[in-house]
Amino acid sequence: MKKLSALFGALAVLLSDMMCAVVAYNYCNLLWEGRYAGYGTPAGTAFLYAVPYGIGIIVCVVLTFVFRKKA
Repeated sequence: MKKLSALFGALAVLLSDMMCAVVAYNYCNLLWEGRYAGYGTPAGTAFLYAVPYGIGIIVCVVLTFVFRKKA
């Protein structure tokens, strides 16, 4: 159980890093498209990509605590 706790803890950290990279990339992309290509999508829309990652991080953290408590 301790290995599963460590695995889900590491997965939560990895997901948070991936979330930051995806949101930053899409924010810059939408900002550039809005400024230079003339599209009407606001750059703040990129933060919607953080929602599924946030749910995954919360699930991983909860599983980390559950497996740590059982160990």
